[in-house]
Amino acid sequence: MKKLICVLLSLTFLFCLPVSAGAEESEALSFDSSGEFTILNISDPQDDHYAAYDLIYFVKLAIEQTDPDLVIISGDIVEDSRIGDIGIDGESFREGVEADSYEQTLENVKTATDNIFSIIEEAKIPFAVAQGNNDYSSGVTNEDWLEIYSSYEYSLTADMSGDSNGKIDFNLEILGSDGKTAFNIWMMDNGRGGISEEQIAWYEAQSNALAQSNGGKPVPSVLFQHIPIDDMGNLFEECNFWDEGAVIEGGKCYRLNKELANGYYAGALIPGKSSPQFESWKKQGDVLGAYFGHWHTAGWTGVWDGIELGFTYGCEFAKTGPYGFRVITLHEDDIENFDNEIYTYEGSVKSGDARFVLQVDEPYKEYNNFIEEFIGAIKNIFALLSREITQLLS
Repeated sequence: MKKLICVLLSLTFLFCLPVSAGAEESEALSFDSSGEFTILNISDPQDDHYAAYDLIYFVKLAIEQTDPDLVIISGDIVEDSRIGDIGIDGESFREGVEADSYEQTLENVKTATDNIFSIIEEAKIPFAVAQGNNDYSSGVTNEDWLEIYSSYEYSLTADMSGDSNGKIDFNLEILGSDGKTAFNIWMMDNGRGGISEEQIAWYEAQSNALAQSNGGKPVPSVLFQHIPIDDMGNLFEECNFWDEGAVIEGGKCYRLNKELANGYYAGALIPGKSSPQFESWKKQGDVLGAYFGHWHTAGWTGVWDGIELGFTYGCEFAKTGPYGFRVITLHEDDIENFDNEIYTYEGSVKSGDARFVLQVDEPYKEYNNFIEEFIGAIKNIFALLSREITQLLS
């Protein structure tokens, strides 16, 4: 397995001042001798202290198949308090880490995270986490989350932004063969909602510092965050309910614009919106791609206004699939053009046929689930009828 780590303990973050490139103590990531760097992106494991059989195998198999240099988990490590999983783990009808006391909840969170982190640690692969809304809903403080992360040798998760809400934002630099920063990864914490002006200010200051150390040029970067930005809706187009790929949102039908995006989706975002975060990326000129979780059953990628945007599938087996992961392969000799693939998890541990299959990103890709597709079509029809009746009565 590719190993990349040399220890770098020389860079410091100055609180409330413009930060220098490579803030916070961290282990250095670097391109290997082949000139490539592979990122495995997993999202929404969202499990409790009784790990789902397929989740454990999912993580092990994903690492084995992709041989990554870095694992990124884009939020919702744990489930907070929902009830209802049946037959997926050793404790049916019991889901969620939340307990009667904070101490027990914290212990449950530690067990739930270790179910995943220990697999990555055993493989000796660096990993980083972007906090998700369910991680907040568990009730565990970010101080305790940071303690959990720091207890793992290969964890790179750290709080660099120092924002007043204690969100865990940081960046990871990837060194080129010349020992200089060749690529950068932003990890942003949107809590239970969005990114604040304070967090955007930190990102811009750090982005400027990286550019200054790079001869005034923005350092090519990708960003991982749990909750998507509104701008992703611009990859959808309005359509008729009978059109292929149509889904209802806000009383109208939308589908991915096949000229801009491809992949599988079960829900739509409304086009025409913009976010301060996206505008900040455009101003800084460093973010080439941004990838999100949160929706579980969305696995698609598109380009809007020069920036690639994508959803990574979840892997919470207490919910229906599809499940999957994203793998990004960077090339040092062509740093701004990287490979980006999505794989779906097929079969199961119980049936003995669990495996990953490369997703072919066709327009309006349909996941092989007739029942879900049928229910979706019925919902579309009733939503449109309801809208028409409401307009007639008004």
